Amino acid sequence: MPREPWAVEGASLSADLVLHPGPTVGFRVENGSGASFAYLPDHEPALAGPIHARSRDWISGAALAQEVGVLFHDAQYSEDEYEERLGWGHSSVADAIAFSRAVDARRLVLFHHDPLRGDDALDHLGDEVRALAGDDGPTLAREGMVFEFP
Repeated sequence: MPREPWAVEGASLSADLVLHPGPTVGFRVENGSGASFAYLPDHEPALAGPIHARSRDWISGAALAQEVGVLFHDAQYSEDEYEERLGWGHSSVADAIAFSRAVDARRLVLFHHDPLRGDDALDHLGDEVRALAGDDGPTLAREGMVFEFP
């Protein structure tokens, strides 16, 4: 990936490495009308310590996601699951929410769910999301969802 931002058909794109056991890149896309989104798959920013205890300069992926309109962030695990998978390169729902708050993202979409998680398990994960962030909190991505940007 280029180290400097680049443009494609009126959109500005930037990429950077994010915290993961293997080489992984996150992206930010902005258009000329001010819409922006960041895409951070396979990202475990809490591996470096509690997100809320660090400045943005010391949070993996923060430069890409800072004040973004929509943040698509890895949320593969519940809190209980994450404790057993620390260092695997994926985030818990709580850590994804903490990351979103730390970078002042306007909207958070949680995706990259555990591939073995079925609809019932996603419903349960949605309950955890609401308990952590309220009814107006993040969107739990589901197959077939479509997002439109201005």
